[in-house]
Formats: sequence, structure tokens, C-alpha cells
Amino acid sequence: MRIAVASDHAGFSLKERILHFLSSEGHQVLDLGTHGPESVDYPDYAREVALRVSQGEADLGVLVCGTGLGMAVVANKFKGVRAVAVHHEFVARQAKEHLDANILCLGARVVGEGLALEILKAWLNSGFEGGRHSRRLEKLKAIEEENLR
Repeated sequence: MRIAVASDHAGFSLKERILHFLSSEGHQVLDLGTHGPESVDYPDYAREVALRVSQGEADLGVLVCGTGLGMAVVANKFKGVRAVAVHHEFVARQAKEHLDANILCLGARVVGEGLALEILKAWLNSGFEGGRHSRRLEKLKAIEEENLR
């Protein structure tokens, strides 16, 4: 799977660990920065991942900042992106099964490395359930078409 990954300075260390994990699992990983712990602006990095996912250049995306919230807000400005800020494995599974979330946002100041990797695994190993959730996603897509021009 092609997975685009980025972080701001707060998420840099966790992003590096995520990159290593994803590569070791055989995924094709695109590291979109940041490439050091110096202060940067999270919207710049969220934009890059969301753009790749929106345009189909990446199947999924992972974004890491202090809380995961800012990254999610930015990423959800892109057509076709369903970004979720997750802090628990159950929520990660639900995000994929019910929302078909295609970008996972993590907060390095909220979850430790061990939990972050468990959340990532839960998200990656879950699949969209379809059924009633498909109907709801169609409504979401209609709202998106109406409002994201």
C-alpha cells in the first residue's frame, strides 16, 4: 500500500518511528516531512499528505502533530479526504469500518509511541464494512460536492 506520512516538529520523533514500522511491514512510504525537530507550521505538512490522498497518489495518509487535531482540520479541507484524529485502538477500527477514514492523525503529546503503533495497526488492519455505512458516506460525498468547490 502507498502511504504518505508527515508531521510537524511536535510529531517528528513519532513520525520517524511510524515510517520505520510501515516500511518494515512492506508498505511503500512517502515521507513528506518535516525532516527535523525545528519549529514548522503543521498546515504545510497536512496539506502535502491530504493532496496526495485526494489525488490518488497515495492510498492512505498518516499525520502527526502535538494533538492530531490541527492536522485533521487541514486534511479535511481536501475533496475525498476523511481524516480522523484518533487516541484509542477502538476508535481507529471504527474510523475505518464506519467512515472508511483514509488519513489517520495522531497526537504525539497525547499518545505514546507504543499506543500510537497499536492504533496504527488497528486502523491498517480494519476494513470498511459497507452496508448502512455506504449510504452515510454517499451523503457525506454529496455534502462535500456541495461545499468543497
